[in-house]
Amino acid sequence: MRRGEERGAATAELALSIPLLLSLTIGLVWLLSVGMAQVQMVDAAREAARAAARGDPVGEAVSRGEQVAPGSSVTVIVDDGTAVATASGDVGPPGGWLGFLPEVRLHARAVTAAESP
Repeated sequence: MRRGEERGAATAELALSIPLLLSLTIGLVWLLSVGMAQVQMVDAAREAARAAARGDPVGEAVSRGEQVAPGSSVTVIVDDGTAVATASGDVGPPGGWLGFLPEVRLHARAVTAAESP
């Protein structure tokens, strides 16, 4: 086989693999952002439950949770000496070539015993 026949083969292979590697990198970054958003949901639910358990008004506890995870929806229920907080939100796809991916709905729940006065 002559060397001239393979000329440019490496360049063509590299040109075909770059979009695949770029898509893979963007996908991994998106998964990382979904993981970080889930941690924020857990923190928001925990903070709201803790505030309600301390005796803070429900509206203030919800506000504290929403500060931890901006754009999330936080609810707090205090009943029978227990504070239950839930936080939920959506993380959209990264766009571009991966724009076909669906939004991911995240949810977290925290339960704590209310402190006695």
